[in-house]
Amino acid sequence: MNRTFFFIFLTFILVAIDWYVWQGLRFAIRNLMPGTQRWIGGVYWGLTILTLGAYIIMQLLPPDSVKSTTRTFIIAFIAIPYLSKVLAVFLLFLDDIRRFLQWIISFFVPSAAQVSPETGESTIPRSQFIATTAMVAGAGLMGTFAYGIISGAHDYRIRRVRIPLKNLPKAFDGIKIAQLSDIHSGSFFNKTAVKGGIEMLMKEKPDIAFFTGDLVNDRAMEVKDYINIFDKVKAPLGVHSVLGNHDYGDYFQWPSVDAKINNLADLKRAHKQLGWNLMLDENRAIRVDGEEIGLIGIQNWGAGNFAKYGNMEKAYQHTDQFPVKILLSHDPSHWEAQVLPNFKDIDLALAGHTHGMQFGVEIGKIKWSPVQYRYKQWAGLYKENDQHLYVNRGFGYLGYPGRVGILPEITIIELVKG
Repeated sequence: MNRTFFFIFLTFILVAIDWYVWQGLRFAIRNLMPGTQRWIGGVYWGLTILTLGAYIIMQLLPPDSVKSTTRTFIIAFIAIPYLSKVLAVFLLFLDDIRRFLQWIISFFVPSAAQVSPETGESTIPRSQFIATTAMVAGAGLMGTFAYGIISGAHDYRIRRVRIPLKNLPKAFDGIKIAQLSDIHSGSFFNKTAVKGGIEMLMKEKPDIAFFTGDLVNDRAMEVKDYINIFDKVKAPLGVHSVLGNHDYGDYFQWPSVDAKINNLADLKRAHKQLGWNLMLDENRAIRVDGEEIGLIGIQNWGAGNFAKYGNMEKAYQHTDQFPVKILLSHDPSHWEAQVLPNFKDIDLALAGHTHGMQFGVEIGKIKWSPVQYRYKQWAGLYKENDQHLYVNRGFGYLGYPGRVGILPEITIIELVKG
């Protein structure tokens, strides 16, 4: 009953947005030729009917009746136009507030209103400039998101980072680490491009490779078609991995508890098929020429409302002998919440999770994304005293099948004696 009410309520809101934006669009194009106005109106309502129809159909279909990739694109097809319309609504609403205030003032200062030449009555007209700006801004945002799908989704970038660690053993000085994170294989739509991204990584010839969680969106079956791509990730010192919040299937409506448990077991087997050493609240030694450092891998642990499956105390135990400790932990909020206050000898933590929200600006030293208002550490390298955190921007994408400004990342980290 609640789901039905929400569906009806949201449908009403979407229709209201469509109608409100149409009023602004109709005003913005009123001086164009009648034929042009009809053409623009036809395009607007045609797209509106398609997006609204797609939303209604998606709500009526069972959750597992549509392939994950197809669902992602349908959601994007619905969300992008409406996000663009919401921007237009915001600008139009500001103008309507102006008109309302001007209408109130006109009771005391009649000259604040204009006289309509058609009716001779006082009117408060909508601003042509704001109406046009609202339409251009909405269309621009929609075009930007479309470009992010076409160009940004698989525009892989290698980011190189050099991190000095004061206790790094001599045998590890200059070691090259490759980090992947947030693959989200259920969202991919271009297998050739994904393969190209892995080839980019392997050309770097890393000494060791880490994967910091979210191999799938929800279901282990999503990675099936990509096993023969990601199993190409190899390194002399091994490929080591941890789970992310999406890997547990918490966001999918399972028919039974057993189905969810079996899905997680299948996902763990997928890591084994890939040749990756999955770490579940444990640690291991990485040895080179008789010297060693410690690698700690924890299950997902996120601050706030995110799942806290990981047991840091268990993962950390018996690591006193390691001169340097590296932690793999999917959610960067774990670093401030548990690592910094309680585990001060963890030299480097590697995380992912945020994706940089797949939207933002990175130009020179300018780095901004809306996700920074949720996560203090959201992309790149952070340092607190002698402890470091690197947050990978993610290899894949979730929800929106593209990226704008914050591009998919392959991280190459060089450890040096500091």
